[in-house]
Amino acid sequence: MFCKTPTDFLHGRKAATGVESAHPIYHFLEKSRGRIKMDTLVKAAEPQTPPETLWGAPLVWGDQRNSARRRAKLASQEIHIGLLTVVVGTYAHFVRRFISSAEMYFLDGQIVTYYILTDNPRTLDPPLDLGPGRQMTVVPVAELPGWNRLALRRMALVADVIRDIGEEVEYIFCADVDLEFVAPVGEEILGDLVATLHAELFGRPRNAFPYEFEEASSACVEEDEGDYYYTSELYGGLVSEMYKLARACSMLILQDQTKGITAIGLEESYLNRYLIDHRPTCVLSPEYSWWDSALVAHVPVQRLVSLGRQCEVYNEKKKELHKC
Repeated sequence: MFCKTPTDFLHGRKAATGVESAHPIYHFLEKSRGRIKMDTLVKAAEPQTPPETLWGAPLVWGDQRNSARRRAKLASQEIHIGLLTVVVGTYAHFVRRFISSAEMYFLDGQIVTYYILTDNPRTLDPPLDLGPGRQMTVVPVAELPGWNRLALRRMALVADVIRDIGEEVEYIFCADVDLEFVAPVGEEILGDLVATLHAELFGRPRNAFPYEFEEASSACVEEDEGDYYYTSELYGGLVSEMYKLARACSMLILQDQTKGITAIGLEESYLNRYLIDHRPTCVLSPEYSWWDSALVAHVPVQRLVSLGRQCEVYNEKKKELHKC
């Protein structure tokens, strides 16, 4: 297998001054490998809003006609959806905002179970008031200090929980706890295997995507592979498909760990490797994982905002205002 070299990541990007990416992949590249600096990039040209992917799967923009038709078709059906998030360490301060915003905007009218994987169940005391048809399952997990360690362990945790869920829900979505729902997210997101486009990389050329380039890594992507770059902040699908994804990614991560390899984007690298081999049946636009960055293109509606990434670009006054 031949995978791209580090310098290939600069092709298709024009250097600029003073523009810093909030995406952890770029910081990880600079600090961990020391061979390339990715934090001086210009904003991509504003992309179009195509209704389909290159292979004909729906590319979802919430207000487009196709999305409205899908919501109308599924709204009358009683669908049980799981929303899973991992809440450990300092991320605990995001969880109440995450759930309260989901109560307001996530699949209103459907049956929803929140699966909260946490090392501190007391974070959810006092219990949040949930609406009709909503319930919460708290799953205790061991403490996982450090973002890198969490990112490499999360797929295994997700696989274990999904395996135990069985037929409790039909669909399950995994979301970062520092996401906030700020506009309606409805049945248009449902599909067998659902991925979300990375907001900073949408509209950029293929050779600008930070796929894993080390040939020895199980996440390695060859130069002639890949159509889009997906974020690990939100992905989902049928329970059976999500178990396959989480299980496969956790095994790839374990293979690399036994070889002493850490992929460039941690779990996101393995997620992208899997989604190249198993193309999503539904792709969500950056409306569903957005933040105000110099590199992020305009979207018609912001539906989910990444508070963690947003807070990284705030000054101290704004961090205090937004309770970062």
